[in-house]
Amino acid sequence: MKIAVVTGASSGMGREFAIRLCKEEQFDELWVIARRKERLESIKDEVSIPVKAISLDLTKMEAIKEYEEMLKESGAEVKVLVNASGFGKFGAFCDLSLDDQLEMIDLNDKALVAMTYVTLPFMNKGSKIYQIDSLSSFQPVPYIGVYGATKAFVLSFSRALGAELKNRGIRVLAVCPGWVKTEFFNRAVVDDSVITYYNKFVTSEQVVTRAFKDMKRGKDVSVCAFSIRAQVLLTKLLPHRLVMYIWLKQQKKI
Repeated sequence: MKIAVVTGASSGMGREFAIRLCKEEQFDELWVIARRKERLESIKDEVSIPVKAISLDLTKMEAIKEYEEMLKESGAEVKVLVNASGFGKFGAFCDLSLDDQLEMIDLNDKALVAMTYVTLPFMNKGSKIYQIDSLSSFQPVPYIGVYGATKAFVLSFSRALGAELKNRGIRVLAVCPGWVKTEFFNRAVVDDSVITYYNKFVTSEQVVTRAFKDMKRGKDVSVCAFSIRAQVLLTKLLPHRLVMYIWLKQQKKI
């Protein structure tokens, strides 16, 4: 049995990936993972293949082990893994709760690494891994400092892993969008005192479409929209101090 596994599939880019994958490739079953099972169940109405809705809190190691046991018992081959679970919190480092910031690290990084690790033994040549990352991975981002750092980790890890897996014929793509119109902002934005400037919004559909194209092109990083790709180029060329100054100026913090 060949399956696709998508975490964070209850909303946003995870949900978009889950639905679009079923049109893009052939699978026997789609496994969708998130905390909100009722949201996952609704995906069954939007795809034409069997859906296994799995309610797990991926910040808990016992949840990772439960998922691993499901794979072993199913005997499935994972053709595609999409790690889309994650969240952000906008605010000054000292103003945000320590629990929130540590949970960001747990979900954005530790869970992503764990899911990748336990899934790889069930992947073969031709399998694909999409790691949902962020434009924030390319630069230090004051007032989203921990979130940006978690995404920098994802970018570095994904690129390195892709090089390691090349001989096995398994592809890894870091998907690094800018601002995306999703429920992400419902949790990320506490008030209007931080993050007042959004230069360009894209949709989940645009991000996923670009990711599929970049995976086929053999790229290791996918950035949606020309203006955002230009911004990434500038973060590579300009000193980080200047990049942060521009960001702070946009956010009216200086």
